Amino acid sequence: MKCPACFNELTQTQVGSLVVDVCQRGCGGIWFDVFELERVDEEGEVAGEPLLHINRDERIVVDPSRKRDCPRCAEVRLHRHFFSAKRKVEVDQCPNCGGYWLDAGELAEIRAEKSETATAAKLQYSSLSSADIRYLYRLKSGLRKSP
Repeated sequence: MKCPACFNELTQTQVGSLVVDVCQRGCGGIWFDVFELERVDEEGEVAGEPLLHINRDERIVVDPSRKRDCPRCAEVRLHRHFFSAKRKVEVDQCPNCGGYWLDAGELAEIRAEKSETATAAKLQYSSLSSADIRYLYRLKSGLRKSP
């Protein structure tokens, strides 16, 4: 398969039980087939660690505005969109096969964003009092009794 960003030949790389296609000694991007990204997109998922340190050629400059072809599907263009509602990281996704292309550094950004979101959620829920929790339980269960 050819890299959609720099046209280098992609190399299959095994990380844990997952096999992904990596642009080694090229732009450093990674191709994830459908449902593979979800297995490495959080900081606690050890399988993703080696993918944060891909050997890349620093002289290669990638144009993020250029339309890219899916490395799996012939004549299908990848769609660029934000990975989450926080709108911090843009990724390329194939509308046909559902695979993702991540440029160098985007996996680390996604993992950092997810970690940030999880930490914020923990802080939000840890600040609830027991009265707040009882009130929320009553709302959810339909027991709309005033506290």
